[in-house]
Amino acid sequence: MKSILADIDFSRDSSVVARELIGVTLLIDGVGGRIVETEAYDRLDPASHTFGGMTPRNAAMFGPPAHAYVYRSYGIHWCLNFVCREVEHGAGVLIRAIEPLFGVDAMRARRGVDDERLLCSGPGKVCQALGVTHAHNGLPLDAPPFVLLAREEDVAVLAGPRIGISKAMEVPWRFVEGGSRFLSKPMRAS
Repeated sequence: MKSILADIDFSRDSSVVARELIGVTLLIDGVGGRIVETEAYDRLDPASHTFGGMTPRNAAMFGPPAHAYVYRSYGIHWCLNFVCREVEHGAGVLIRAIEPLFGVDAMRARRGVDDERLLCSGPGKVCQALGVTHAHNGLPLDAPPFVLLAREEDVAVLAGPRIGISKAMEVPWRFVEGGSRFLSKPMRAS
């Protein structure tokens, strides 16, 4: 089983990387599961944090690819992104949902819920369940506490409009594993 960045080249467009991450196993300190939902963002995308240029908040997105960008959403939830493209470009992939497979008891304790379907079915839930905080911002994905394991089998990947944003919603850069019951929301027809 290959584990070095799951054989994904993070120097490519975020929409390509977002699709390829579906079915990859993400572990943080041994806790995690299979990625079942992602969204791509790019510096030229008005919905991206990097659209207006580099700020102290989004600086990690302008750093090297295959690093984490962690930010707080609405002042409440941490959200995890994987940086893509070349240095200074400002592109990334939001990890929206995973299927919990490893360290499920730790996830339940962190989230305070028993239903596996609710443990990681949204970007804030993913971070809470996996213990992601701003301390992970800027860390390389090819070193502890991160482990990315390549897909063990082919998965059906569906693409559609992104959710939870107010700009460029129609861009089909939300990717999900077809048939997964662990998505943040069902895929709507595009």
